[in-house]
Amino acid sequence: MSVNNNSQKFPLKGVSGSVEIMDTTLRDGEQTNGVSFVPHEKLIVARMLLQDLNVDRIEVASARVSDGEKEAVRSICKWARMADKLDRVEVLGFVDGTTSIDWINDCECKVVNLLCKGSERHCVYQLKKTLDEHLNDIRHSIDYAHQKGISVNIYLEDWSNGMKDNADYVFRFVDALKDAGVIRFMLPDTLGVLNPMQTKDYVRQMVERFPQLHFDFHAHNDYDLATANVMAAVVEGCKGVHTSVNGLGERAGNAPLSSVQAILKDQLGVHTNINEVKLNEVSHLIESYSGIAIPSNKPIIGENVFTQVAGVHADGDNKNNLYCNDLLPERFGRKREYALGKNSGKANILKNLEELGLELTPEQTRRVTDRIIELGDKKQIVTQEDLPYIVSDVLKHTTPDEKVKLLSYMVSTAYGLKPMASVKLEVNGEVYEESAMGDGMYDAFVHCVRHIYRDKLHRPFPWLTNYVVTIPPGGRTDALVQTSISWTYEEKAYRTRGLDADQTEAAIKATIKMLNLIEPNP
Repeated sequence: MSVNNNSQKFPLKGVSGSVEIMDTTLRDGEQTNGVSFVPHEKLIVARMLLQDLNVDRIEVASARVSDGEKEAVRSICKWARMADKLDRVEVLGFVDGTTSIDWINDCECKVVNLLCKGSERHCVYQLKKTLDEHLNDIRHSIDYAHQKGISVNIYLEDWSNGMKDNADYVFRFVDALKDAGVIRFMLPDTLGVLNPMQTKDYVRQMVERFPQLHFDFHAHNDYDLATANVMAAVVEGCKGVHTSVNGLGERAGNAPLSSVQAILKDQLGVHTNINEVKLNEVSHLIESYSGIAIPSNKPIIGENVFTQVAGVHADGDNKNNLYCNDLLPERFGRKREYALGKNSGKANILKNLEELGLELTPEQTRRVTDRIIELGDKKQIVTQEDLPYIVSDVLKHTTPDEKVKLLSYMVSTAYGLKPMASVKLEVNGEVYEESAMGDGMYDAFVHCVRHIYRDKLHRPFPWLTNYVVTIPPGGRTDALVQTSISWTYEEKAYRTRGLDADQTEAAIKATIKMLNLIEPNP
């Protein structure tokens, strides 16, 4: 059997081979239930999206929402103007006379995305107007925006149902405005009702009827088809697509930026300006700000998606990368990991030992493998950072040397006072003591250790990047708490965990594990 190693890309229609990405995390993504970004968070996210990730455009707010929203838009526009990126910042506006345009102009934003009615039902039953009356109002808003030096894109709200129910309404709408100075006509599947076949059909009709216009496609994920619909829209000639980081958005959310980027590049051979290596970093920033956890199996950005569990897969990776595809983790600022558990097998163990620089005999490897399988049968989680301790326990030798020892500590808290901690730490035989306050008991402990490292050892202290506490269900107050902490040190990522009935104690155990991992040989 012959194998063709040349990837066959799906043939594209009506596109030049590149597609604009407009990210709407800060507007549509903020409509996720329970999500609200404060102004300084919006500014940080906007800078990362435009500067680090290099999306083409960002939609940062809806006009007239609040004073806080106005403050956020002003700060974003002020930064964008200094960074020569102001034309890439957009705000949703409404057909409301001059109110929205004045609001946007006060923020010194230069692009409005005007929300218009893309279906006859919305026009008739929500606005209670004829199409001609609605078009007259839209023209006034466009003219006023142009007088203020603001560019105009138009959302055809409920466009998908507009095409389903009365496509002639949609065609008459666009016909009337195609020469009105609109930059982009944006086609939303507002209620997430489309499937890819319908998306292809409706987008093809728009592109064939108006080949000179720029169309964007805006998907919603109610049927879990947002990414597939984006792909179909691009195939039929949409020049821009809308995304949100982690798929945030109203109801089931929007098309996830990370998935859209991977599909456009790998499945369609389409060029975007996205800096893929920053996707994971931006996704976890949004996870932190939004409070919406990334599912561990979320493609591209989930914790487990680059983790091989079956031992046969690790063995295949050792033999010409037999279990790898185009989604290489390094593309997205990540690395492949090999899970440790009852399904791991010797190949996974060897991969992890190699990563840690540990060499064992075949007999020692077998004994370590048996212990990991035993732990897996008990449903205990085993990480790469646990492996040196398992090796030490199984082989009864001093690997790893405990170069950093917690000799004693005390943490205390009282109502109305900041928590305090005192720590006695031994590092390579030398004993150090420190006291400090913090915003919590664990924070006070970390401040103590950080002072020891920076002021007495004159060494940098790792940066804490993520902190996750897992409590077994059932509400038992004496249940063991697992604390998993992620760290960055000298451009390398570490993840350690501690297990204890006390959350602070569990976090301290994870911290001491991490300090031993990074401690150089004396």
